[in-house]
Parts: sequence; C-alpha cells; structure tokens
Amino acid sequence: MSTDRPVGQMLREWRQRRKLSQLDLAIQADVSARHVSFVETGRTIPSSEMVLRLAEQLAVPLRERNRLLIAAGHAPVFRQTSLDAPDMTRVRAALEQVLDAHAPYPAVAVDRRWNLLLANDSFTAFLATVDRKLLAAPINLMRLGLHPQGLAIRNLEQVRGYLLPRLLRQAAASGDPMLHQLYDELVAHGPVDTTPPDPADIALPIHLHHRGTDLAFLSTITTFGTAFDVTLEEVAVETYLPADARTAAYFRRT
Repeated sequence: MSTDRPVGQMLREWRQRRKLSQLDLAIQADVSARHVSFVETGRTIPSSEMVLRLAEQLAVPLRERNRLLIAAGHAPVFRQTSLDAPDMTRVRAALEQVLDAHAPYPAVAVDRRWNLLLANDSFTAFLATVDRKLLAAPINLMRLGLHPQGLAIRNLEQVRGYLLPRLLRQAAASGDPMLHQLYDELVAHGPVDTTPPDPADIALPIHLHHRGTDLAFLSTITTFGTAFDVTLEEVAVETYLPADARTAAYFRRT
C-alpha cells in the first residue's frame, strides 16, 4: 500500500466528501480550526494520533485510514488479512456458520465491492440459471442482481431503485473508483427510480422466478461495525428470508 499524495490533501477531500467545514471538523475532533487548516495545507504534518482522530470524525474506512497514516509518514495500524489466510480461519468458520445457520434459505457474504466471498447451498442453486459470463471470478452480487442476464428478478425496477442509489452513496462515501465504475455499468441497463425509499422499509423485497416457481424474499444486510481488521470491516452478510408461505414451503421441500 502506497500513496504519493499529501496527507493534507487527502484529509481535505474526505472532509469535503462528508460536507463538513474546517470549523465543523475541528469542533468534532476537539482541535483548533487553525490546526485543521495547517494540516490540510501541509504546513503541519499530523502525528499518527491526530490522523486517526480526524479520520474517526470523518468516518474514514479502515483501509483508507492506513493510507492516510502512510501519507503522513507513519506506519499503518489496521491489519488486512485475506479470509483464506490461516489467521482468519476462525473468522471464515464463523461466517460459514452464519450462512449455514440461515439454511434452508439463501445467504451470502460479500466484500466492499459486492464481490461474492461465501454462499450457502440455497443461494448457490440460483446460479444455475445465470448467464455463465456473470459467473467469472470475482462473481459480483450487484451485477448478478441487476444485469439483464442475471438473477430472474421480477420486481427489477423496485430493486434497481433501491440498490443503485445505495451503490452510488457507497461509492461517494468510500471514494472507491471501482464502485463508481460498477454504478456506471449497471445504471446503463435502465433508468433509476430516484424516489426516496420509505424509512419504514427496513428490508428489500425481492421477487424471483426460479425453475418455474415465483419466490418472494425480504433481503437484509449485516455488517461488522466494530471490526479492527480491514478485511472484516468490509465484509457484509446478506440474508434472504421468505416473504410468503409459498416461498417458505418451497425451501422446506428442497
């Protein structure tokens, strides 16, 4: 991991992304606005403690906090460990246990770019009807759901209207260019409903046609907000609960 950009410039971009003034950030971080200004203009090189304090107030992802530290001349403090690494054996086993416990209903784990990390057998069954080009590694869950040759979602307009604004917000919040590219790719498949979602809608309804049967789910996403490993912070678990008796009965039979 390396960066050739000044830490002050990077912090200023994060502050602007969060729509905060220098004074706003200074108050939240309990420092002077002058100090924030000096850091952003490069007149002051912040200590590692100051970098982490400002990054915490700006809700900077752990991966990017490491980049800020390196840019300021400090060592990164948050480890990044592949799920396949020996040190992550217990984490991977715990994720697999969560997905398997959701059986017989579908469940998956994805990374920060919505690439599929793990899936239980109930979800894997849906992949049989997907265009094989979409199954080339890494399999992307957003692409599976919103591509015309992906999962046979019957309420696709509703799902697009829910997921694409979420993806755009995620891209803006993270500053990840790959998420912006994914958004541009998927938005090209059709219009986006910009109607704000009902705050009472805590789960996304998804209606699928699978092997001659119409199935209805409620989709929820869980993240690990207290993680101290970059990889674990970026993992999300998406579960699909049956939204009607027919769907529940279908999975109990299979």
